[in-house]
Amino acid sequence: MSAGRFPLFCDTALAERIERAEAQLVAEASEAARRRGADAGGFVMTIAGGVASFAEEGSPFNKIAGLGFGGVPDAAALGEIEWAFAACGAPVQVEMASLADPGIGAFLTMRGYRLSSFENVLGRVLTGHLERVMPPGIAVRPSGDDELATWLDVVVDAGLHPDTRGLPSHEEFPREALAGAERDLATAAGVIRYAALSDGIIVGGASFRLAEGIAQFTGAATSPAHRRRGVQTALLSARLADAAAASCDIAVVTTQPGSKSQQNVQRRGFDLLYTRAVLVRQP
Repeated sequence: MSAGRFPLFCDTALAERIERAEAQLVAEASEAARRRGADAGGFVMTIAGGVASFAEEGSPFNKIAGLGFGGVPDAAALGEIEWAFAACGAPVQVEMASLADPGIGAFLTMRGYRLSSFENVLGRVLTGHLERVMPPGIAVRPSGDDELATWLDVVVDAGLHPDTRGLPSHEEFPREALAGAERDLATAAGVIRYAALSDGIIVGGASFRLAEGIAQFTGAATSPAHRRRGVQTALLSARLADAAAASCDIAVVTTQPGSKSQQNVQRRGFDLLYTRAVLVRQP
């Protein structure tokens, strides 16, 4: 921690705000999948302050997000959602914040949900003008629709070859599902894309979304051959500067515990706010 800087404290009000934005993002990405014609059986349902989404088979947006800040779910309402996932042949995955209603964990485990994994939510206060940090040989700029296909190729390829430092992800996605999810995220409302270039070639991509004064950092990836060269630092720096300029008061990112991504964002002033437990019920 640098001199004079105190860690960002997260109370339940801030956690609810972040989780509400996350639920909105999942819903919008799932709606984008349906507009793409991904799955006629897809759905988005609200429940207890959160949202249940099924975008298409194998999608990262097949889950319940934002749950726990509208009380313990109604058993009948959750049963309807469980039936909808089962009809799609999919497990029910719940991402539950550690600051959510404490009764939810017991309620879910009594219904057969099992703990699968964890993910960390980190945040940073945004104030004033933030300088961009560009390592030598790296440039970052907004990425337009004219290069969406190239941007997707880089991001998807990087996602299929993750940095394995820290706890492994509980999820693995085939290329087609990951490409569809990235495309849906890229076309969801308010998502701004960035490209990182080395010698004029796109070697990394990232994005963020503005929601209720929150800058949601919705992913960043670097081609395996160009890692450890400052690409992530450059992408993070550019988004922080633009988020601050857009009058966001906080930036938020989700990482795997103990990962290189978590280390990178903590070096840039992010603090651990809370953890999400990932619970799964098989169909």
